[in-house]
Amino acid sequence: MESELEELLTDLSMAGCGSGELNRARQLYESADRKALLAFLRRCRCALLEELHVSQRRVDRIDSIIRQTSAGTGLR
Repeated sequence: MESELEELLTDLSMAGCGSGELNRARQLYESADRKALLAFLRRCRCALLEELHVSQRRVDRIDSIIRQTSAGTGLR
């Protein structure tokens, strides 16, 4: 059970979760509240997806600048 917890925390850390999130995951795991732990993990996933979407919009904007510059049309 302890190795399962450590694996969970390691995976969350590798996914970019901070110490507060790791502490919360530990609390939920140790309380054996599986439903709350799953809800927490889903919220973490949603937050990471939102970061991904923000980054994608930035990349899209850079791509647009590259296309405009390559075409010689300049920037808007």
